[in-house]
Amino acid sequence: QVQLVESGGGLVQAGGSLRLSCAASGRTFSTYAMGWFRQAPGKEREFVAYITRSGGARYYADSVKGRFTISRDNAKNTVSLQMNSLKPEDTAVYYCAARQLMTMSTIYDVTKYDYWGQGTQVTVSS
Repeated sequence: QVQLVESGGGLVQAGGSLRLSCAASGRTFSTYAMGWFRQAPGKEREFVAYITRSGGARYYADSVKGRFTISRDNAKNTVSLQMNSLKPEDTAVYYCAARQLMTMSTIYDVTKYDYWGQGTQVTVSS
């Protein structure tokens, strides 16, 4: 089992930056691919970013491409999301998620992740 705890959320003005972190328990962190998702009020949870087990490949939603960067440190059992040039529409609860499934076609599917954190609120004011 993997337990995930997010941190780093907060209130920021449009154009600002935040760095989210997700700490994972357990000794098998490197066997999990990791994703970040977000959920705004009244909306479905949506894919933000994904990183493979080794960190060798990364994928982003079109809405955040060029502004967000996902990274991981397998020695420290952490995955991070650096968010720059934030916009009010980025306001949401952000979740990190872990999965062992390697099928790349399903990285956008929330149901294909095995473990989730509790989420951290990001609010971007205009």
